[in-house]
Amino acid sequence: MSVTVRIPTILRTYTGGQAEVSAEGATLAEVIADLEKNHTGIAARVLDDQGKLRRFVNVYVNDDDVRFEQGLDTATPDGAGVSIIPAVAGG
Repeated sequence: MSVTVRIPTILRTYTGGQAEVSAEGATLAEVIADLEKNHTGIAARVLDDQGKLRRFVNVYVNDDDVRFEQGLDTATPDGAGVSIIPAVAGG
């Protein structure tokens, strides 16, 4: 399945400055693995040492927060939009 992944500004150094890239995979885990294959280093910014989504990184598949779906097992149908959004803290 081919999806479009929206890359936040802070991670665009891994994608050569591209704001959107294509990736392949039937699940979010497969999409992240494909991103890593084509944009080395990006997975470490999205996943923690245990291979889970980092606490302060939100990921959406077609506007659905994957934390309320199946996490990394969330389906990524052909043509889906995946958004990686780092949490912003402030006071």
